[in-house]
Amino acid sequence: MRHFSRRQLPSFWSLGAVFIAALVLLPILAVVWIAFHPTDNIWPHLLSTTLPRYFENTLVLMVTVGALSAAVGTGAAWLMVMYRFPGAVWLEWLLLLPLAVPAYVGAYALVDFWEYAGPVQTFLRDMFGWQTSRDYWFPDIRSRGGAIVVMSGALYPYVYLLARAAFREQSGASFEVAQALGAGPIARFLRVGLPLARPAIAAGVAIVMMETVADFGTVEFFGVQTLTTGIFTTWLERNNAGGAAQIAGIMLILVLALVAFEKISRKKNRYHTSARQQRPVSATSLTGWAGWGAFALCFIPFLIGFIMPVGVIGWHAIVNSDRWVDPDLFRALSNTVLVGASAASVTVIAALFMVYGVRLTGRKLPRLLLPFTTIGYAAPGAVLAVGILIPVAALDHIIADFIEGTTGWDPGLLLTGSAFALVYAYSVRFFAIAQGAADSSLGRISPSLPMAARSLGRTEWGTLRAVHVPLIRGSVATSLLLVFVDCVKELPATLLLRPFNFNTLSTRVYEHASLENLEDASPAALLVIGVGLCAVLILARSSRRI
Repeated sequence: MRHFSRRQLPSFWSLGAVFIAALVLLPILAVVWIAFHPTDNIWPHLLSTTLPRYFENTLVLMVTVGALSAAVGTGAAWLMVMYRFPGAVWLEWLLLLPLAVPAYVGAYALVDFWEYAGPVQTFLRDMFGWQTSRDYWFPDIRSRGGAIVVMSGALYPYVYLLARAAFREQSGASFEVAQALGAGPIARFLRVGLPLARPAIAAGVAIVMMETVADFGTVEFFGVQTLTTGIFTTWLERNNAGGAAQIAGIMLILVLALVAFEKISRKKNRYHTSARQQRPVSATSLTGWAGWGAFALCFIPFLIGFIMPVGVIGWHAIVNSDRWVDPDLFRALSNTVLVGASAASVTVIAALFMVYGVRLTGRKLPRLLLPFTTIGYAAPGAVLAVGILIPVAALDHIIADFIEGTTGWDPGLLLTGSAFALVYAYSVRFFAIAQGAADSSLGRISPSLPMAARSLGRTEWGTLRAVHVPLIRGSVATSLLLVFVDCVKELPATLLLRPFNFNTLSTRVYEHASLENLEDASPAALLVIGVGLCAVLILARSSRRI
């Protein structure tokens, strides 16, 4: 009877896994609660005034950026796998580099280069003798179209990477049969390659759309009012947290619909290969105009997504080299490293604990909650900020009142007055990265190894330290770096949750660039891009086997 009672009690690992899952899901649940219980319900006002415009712009951006990224990413992947042309060996990896450039940095660079006072229009006026903007026509850069181009240039690599892997996995025999039946290059792409790669392309497009919904810096700079900018306006300018939570709820529904779309598209499109070893696709050599045309088609996205923003930002950073010794830049850098490293460490340790605890206990509740902890990665940073700041601020006041009532000393706001909320938001936002890495790396360990350690007297903690950690050290280090890089690039959550007078590299870039001061923004922007390149190099190295 005593043994039965002890088995029924949840273990430390089980309780810990449930507690971590609760912390990860709390911001999402808080957004839902606040949206349904606002202090001042302005939902009818939002519905009749600004919300339709926010929703329309967000929907248009989602669809157009998703479609353009799908066309560019899929087309580039098809050319890279099916053909060999000048520069293809280099472009295969260079096409991934725009992932290192945050979309908002690309927006600042594009406007600086193409706007009325930029070098392009200045050169045209000098060359043709034009005096004012009324003497000639030039596309409006600060528009919804400009935002679409910038975000597509930054996000197409998600589709490119997944589509390239899907095309490589296809059998060369199927294309040879189609060619023997008279199908030309376009017909082989439309009738054979594209249908087989559709699930991977749909997954990439879903990621692009989620990133588009979550964007703030780009749309705010281009003056496009979306659901994300609506959260900032409603919360910070109108001082209505309930209305911000209601807009955040709409964003959450939109993102969940995208996740469901991606899952359904994969379920309905299942394609299987033969059990026999299949022959890989044989690349066709393109020479002459055809080869250089293929090179140009693949080079243009790389030019827009990487060379142009890095070139413009780099030029400003070189010309204004004195900005590199600004004490505020070093403060922003140290804040970024401190907060990013703290969040990455907390996230990876919590994810490893939870995954190990779920595998160890095998109880239903932790196992059921584990998949839901990845929802934070899909939720935009602005949504998480709404769900974190309001509950944490309430808890902060309770703690401060208790300490003051007990000791007579007012400690101030311990949680929201520090970087605690920021670290919490980063951990929730990027928990899926660490959890996925921990789950896959632990799954590769043979069960006999921990069983042998336990039979030799090792405890559960001892087995984790002596057996699991040494074997998964590489995966843990990679996930640690990836989480850190994403923390450095995150802008909306940082703007809403940072303490007063606390800047990171991303917020420093935003503050200076939004004031048209790209000279002071350029060093911080280059540092953000440099950190992003680390993640892209890891991604490129891991995709060599794909």
